[in-house]
Amino acid sequence: MRATARKNTSRRSLLRGIGGAGAAGLLAGCGVPAAYVDEGERAGRDVSARDRTLDFANWPLYIDTDEDDTSKRPTLNGFRERTGISVRYTEEINDNDEFFGKIGPALMNHQETGRDLIVVSDWMAARFVRLGWVQEMDRAAQPNVAAHLDPQLRLPTFDRGRLHSVPWQSGITGIAYDRRRLGREIRSTGDLWADDLRGKVTLLSGLDESFALLMLGNGVDVTRWTGDDFHALCEQVEGLVRTKHIRRFTGNDYIKDLSTGDVLACQAYSGDIIQLQADNPDIEFVVPEEGGELWAESLMIPNRARHKTNAEKLVDYYYEPEVAAELAAWVNYVCPVPAARDVLADSGDEELAALAEDPLIFPDTAMRSRLAIARDITSEERQVFAKRWNAIVGL
Repeated sequence: MRATARKNTSRRSLLRGIGGAGAAGLLAGCGVPAAYVDEGERAGRDVSARDRTLDFANWPLYIDTDEDDTSKRPTLNGFRERTGISVRYTEEINDNDEFFGKIGPALMNHQETGRDLIVVSDWMAARFVRLGWVQEMDRAAQPNVAAHLDPQLRLPTFDRGRLHSVPWQSGITGIAYDRRRLGREIRSTGDLWADDLRGKVTLLSGLDESFALLMLGNGVDVTRWTGDDFHALCEQVEGLVRTKHIRRFTGNDYIKDLSTGDVLACQAYSGDIIQLQADNPDIEFVVPEEGGELWAESLMIPNRARHKTNAEKLVDYYYEPEVAAELAAWVNYVCPVPAARDVLADSGDEELAALAEDPLIFPDTAMRSRLAIARDITSEERQVFAKRWNAIVGL
């Protein structure tokens, strides 16, 4: 097991889900009745028993790799050695909406997608569940999921009981800043609007990635936010854009801006900053006093998958604490298997033990009390809200 994460751009920071765009907007935003698939029409012919393979589509840079050969993935190799099941692993997901549009036509027409397991952000997972495009997993065949899934992630509003989804990794949206260049601490979201940060602040461009942290800063309970809360937030951000307080809206490029000093503070993802700190210890990540957003990206089995049983076995494999610990040591996001913490702590490796004590990977009670999971944007809200947000962002 390796203690240090990869140094290149993180997977989460590639995410540019805007919402309400392209095929996603046409299908999910309008709630096209013909797109919905009834429960009894979702299963395909499962050939897992005779074909010991499965197709797994994930985001780039979101799995452990061999230190000397990045084409090799130790945890997947371990799964094959144990079960005899080979995994065709592809890093084809670069954008939630783009991937939705890529496999959506097959799903709405009751056809195979060629994929047995996918990973999407939970706000996109909500669309798949609403449209009936993913299958229930057999939890009786997944004892590790039942025993080890983080209690804070067990009950998402979009998937009661987590029957159709299992978190792959989780993370925190908070604030990153350069303490040396700024010369002071940031403790709350409101601190971003101080005069000395005018023109030196960036926000995330994606609606689903940005709004919850900003609402928390306004004292909103994001588990039950309203349309009025959203429009009040938009008015606030519009004012900050007019006064040029916000430098710009970003995707993964906030990492570069923060590293060069072009910005002094920004919305950021916890995993990105853990990696950035290895090269620049002056970069701080803070969960604001008002709270930060806890999010997850989840494994799902699309309709008509031909290797459903094999896929369920792989999901459960990653919920073994030892396997989850190996993955967490590489990706540096919030591990959805709290029991993996003890594996790292007892590893005898100083760097791994340090990861076990990092509340941004294994949140302690104090950190958990400051994290909230925002309610999903409904299909009815999405078109209106995305249109207004995108106009502010300039998309």
